[in-house]
Amino acid sequence: MAIPKSSLKKRNGVYYLHYFERGARKRVSLETDSLRLAQDKQRHFDSARVRGEDTTLATHTPLAEIVPAYIRNMQTRFTKNGFNADLSSLRKMFGPICPELAYGRRSQKALRVPVDGRLREPVIAATYLEQITTAQVSEFILERVRRHDLQPKTANRYRELLQRLFNWAMEERGVRMPGGLNPASRVKRYAERAPQIRFLTRAQIEEQLKALEEHPMLRTMAALYIYAGLRREEALWLTREDVDLSAGIHGVIRVHAKTVDGAFWEPKTKVNRAVPVSRALRAYLDAYEAPPVPGNWYFSTPTGCRWNPDNFSQCLRAVNQAAELKWGCLDFRHSFGSHLAMKGESLYKISTLMGNSPEICRRHYAALLPESLLQSVEFDNDAPVDETPEPRRQGRPQLRLIVNNGRR
Repeated sequence: MAIPKSSLKKRNGVYYLHYFERGARKRVSLETDSLRLAQDKQRHFDSARVRGEDTTLATHTPLAEIVPAYIRNMQTRFTKNGFNADLSSLRKMFGPICPELAYGRRSQKALRVPVDGRLREPVIAATYLEQITTAQVSEFILERVRRHDLQPKTANRYRELLQRLFNWAMEERGVRMPGGLNPASRVKRYAERAPQIRFLTRAQIEEQLKALEEHPMLRTMAALYIYAGLRREEALWLTREDVDLSAGIHGVIRVHAKTVDGAFWEPKTKVNRAVPVSRALRAYLDAYEAPPVPGNWYFSTPTGCRWNPDNFSQCLRAVNQAAELKWGCLDFRHSFGSHLAMKGESLYKISTLMGNSPEICRRHYAALLPESLLQSVEFDNDAPVDETPEPRRQGRPQLRLIVNNGRR
């Protein structure tokens, strides 16, 4: 039986699609006043009915409207670092299309279109969100990987960001994608490699701290990263009240959400924690004297302001390069977790101290061999590790005399 075609009718300046389904007359708004666009939607609808496919009519949502709306949504739901990272990725995907994502003056040269009309960097070229296909998303990520030699984890972040964008648009903004499918969710993930963790040995820790002897603040901060496992910004946001040397045995460092000078900050995982001060770290904290500058920051710039993370890393890098050292804050933090893992501490304790999940700590530190496992591979518990097997005797085995006194 042939399926009757639909018809178009205009009402109050908007075109509607009229059709019959199971004997019932139905009407659907096409949300447009353009006859050409309405006819395109009608043809798509009729052909989908003939093929027995999903007849959900896709909306037409301009990227210049939906992307800025998603950015405003991210500002209220994500941390500052997470928001900035996603904003940078959105700029790479839709920068030339959305004016709100335009670069600053220093970077506008990268967005200029050459004479041949081709963009220097790959972008997702579309006018409406519903025009973006799985093939476009896959090709964009692949081209970024080719040009910039991206790691699989970075490539997957583009996919995850687009997936969140489409889900938010469909669930909260009423966007209807063709077929009702999220195009980013159908892109295959890149296989991520096992994480490569770099940490300092005990000798390297001494070498690093010795190289910072002429820089008391940098030396104390490096010791804090190494012996307390704090993230870079966690140490930069410490106030004098957060370092309590009268609590516990040697003191406690409290990492928690706070508002300082009108600026709000919270840990990366949004979980407050307290890290006990070790004996080694206490020696550096006792020797540290904060410069007499205004403000309540435990580590502050010469003017009493909070350190900018990038400026601090640049300062540390310059001192280390002069000493021919290549370590940074992340290496210091991994040194804390790695030495605890080799000591035999449980991954749950390590994750609690570092503010990570046990699964993250398992991926990072489970391959490190604790000293307590060295004896675990021996079958004979009484045998020392360096015992060599007794050589087998040659010849016939000796006979044993068994005396039977008539007992049965």
